[in-house]
Amino acid sequence: MFDFLQGYDVLGAFWTTVKLTVFSAVGSLVWGTLLAAMRVSPVPLMRGFGTAYVNIVRNIPLTVIIIFTSLGLADIFGVTLGASDFKVQGFRLAILGLSAYTAAFVCEAIRSGINTVPVGQAEAARAIGLNFSQTLRLIVLPQAFRAVIGPLANVLIALTKNTTVAAAISVAEAAALMKTMIENEAQTLSIGAVFAFGFVVLTLPTGLFLGRLAKRLAVKR
Repeated sequence: MFDFLQGYDVLGAFWTTVKLTVFSAVGSLVWGTLLAAMRVSPVPLMRGFGTAYVNIVRNIPLTVIIIFTSLGLADIFGVTLGASDFKVQGFRLAILGLSAYTAAFVCEAIRSGINTVPVGQAEAARAIGLNFSQTLRLIVLPQAFRAVIGPLANVLIALTKNTTVAAAISVAEAAALMKTMIENEAQTLSIGAVFAFGFVVLTLPTGLFLGRLAKRLAVKR
């Protein structure tokens, strides 16, 4: 029944998808948190940069960003991220593009969490001598993260599905292998079903786990 899978490294392709998701999630979480801090910063220049970045990047198609990281950064500016092998270079550039794009959505999720923290807590922190960065790091962000685990879970699930765009720059992840198999095999529906099931296996447990975690860690108001 599944003879059409012979000769193809389906598990390896999904493993590449998992690695793309994990590395991009870490990168987007770090950059998105910094952007959220900029957006609530008392410094107008930082607020302006954070606002402009989020509004611009969110309205650019992910495919355009991924192709720019390959054709723009690599081919024009020679940015290889320390990779000499073409496949490794494409993988790292895909992570860069996915992180840059997803960070805009992470930023907005975290900023919404920051807005749920009572203003009085920040005022109390300033009253005892904490500066903005200390207040954000010690008081506001811990509560904000607890409040937005659910929205961040949705961003992570969307990121997992968005990794399929990396096929545009020849990264050998699941979507790229599916395209190759459809071109070579006369089993379009079966191949599509296998890869659809694979993505469900990747995303459904993540959503269920983070959903329960969000309920467990929800801030009691």
